[in-house]
Amino acid sequence: MPVTPRFIAYYRVSTRSQAASGLGLEAQRTACEALSAQRGGVIVETYTEAESGKHNTRPELLKALRLCALTGATLLIAKLDRLSRNAAFLLTLRDSGARFIAADMPDACELTVGILALVAEQERGAISNRTKAALQAAKARGQVLGNPNGAEALRRAGKGNEAAMKAVESKANAFAGRLRDTIRELQDNGVTTLGGIVSSLNSRGILTPRGAEWTRAGVSRLLKRLEGQAPG
Repeated sequence: MPVTPRFIAYYRVSTRSQAASGLGLEAQRTACEALSAQRGGVIVETYTEAESGKHNTRPELLKALRLCALTGATLLIAKLDRLSRNAAFLLTLRDSGARFIAADMPDACELTVGILALVAEQERGAISNRTKAALQAAKARGQVLGNPNGAEALRRAGKGNEAAMKAVESKANAFAGRLRDTIRELQDNGVTTLGGIVSSLNSRGILTPRGAEWTRAGVSRLLKRLEGQAPG
């Protein structure tokens, strides 16, 4: 008697607002349900992640993979880039032995996935290089990138404008919070020095809130701000 294929569907959007509004999710859901029906299977569980493709911290994906391991089901995604644009992450997933299938490329083999992962990583590198080149060109024209004093300049100029100061502080805290998992990942992998973190953030194309590359001073301020926040 034929066994009905079982799938665990994994959907990802880039922002929490997209997750709340459903933008992008419906198309992913439709693609996954269509493939499941084509294979005569059933989707037994779904997981939805709201996270940028640059980041590899995926709690919902890990939950989906654990359930796949426990049930023998196959991870089902709409497109390969829903997993990550990071080659190391995709290759690690491939080598882990976890079974997964993408609706946009259902017959992809391990070699195909590896090649696509490397292409995705190369594109991320190209984006980073273009960003750096644009910043260098702006500097060469004498353009000042951002305010080196940040909130401190506002404090001096605002002369007690507490509302504006709180808005800047809140924005800086929110930005730091979004980088918490990335910093924790780097530290867990042994990247703990200011120089090491600066190099890692810049190589990934992650810019400061003002759109500039990271410096030791900027990373130092970021770490101090994270130390003063409760983990999210």
